[in-house]
Amino acid sequence: MAKPPKTGRNRRLGLGFLLVALLMVSASFAAVPFYRLFCQITGYAGTPRIASSAEASPGPAGGQQRITVRFNADVASGLRWRFQPRQESMVLQLGESGLAFFEAVNLTQQAITGMATFNVTPEKAAPYFTKTDCFCFISQTLNAGQKADMPVSFFIDPKLAADPLTSDVKTITLSYTFFKSKEASP
Repeated sequence: MAKPPKTGRNRRLGLGFLLVALLMVSASFAAVPFYRLFCQITGYAGTPRIASSAEASPGPAGGQQRITVRFNADVASGLRWRFQPRQESMVLQLGESGLAFFEAVNLTQQAITGMATFNVTPEKAAPYFTKTDCFCFISQTLNAGQKADMPVSFFIDPKLAADPLTSDVKTITLSYTFFKSKEASP
């Protein structure tokens, strides 16, 4: 005599597999924002902290070391912009606010939208580099031939001097790369 089909058990098993698959897909979509948040909180992978508007520079720490901040600007292939820092470097006392400008020029005859990402090197100094205002991760649209100045304000936390892992840091490089935005240009 033939056994009846196990439809109830098979259905539960199928729903279980479907649930696991949905959880895996959901986790893969959530991984990128969670990783970005992790990097911003910890300074991992050269990601500096971004201060909220309520935070401010702690002010120069008297008698503390000075740090040279170098500026670098790159444009990814596919974006016909000229992008460069207005200053090569600046020297700041720990805790002192800095303001740097970058210039972007659209070299095409049409409006193009770009977005900048940033990195701080050496990576071990990134947790102490705090940007208080920045143009990164915000879509920037430049019309044909348009030139724009893009400011970034920042400070270096005086705690950098107390960290034995950063005792050799005398120069920090803030590097930006502009990419063509995946959003449609106007």
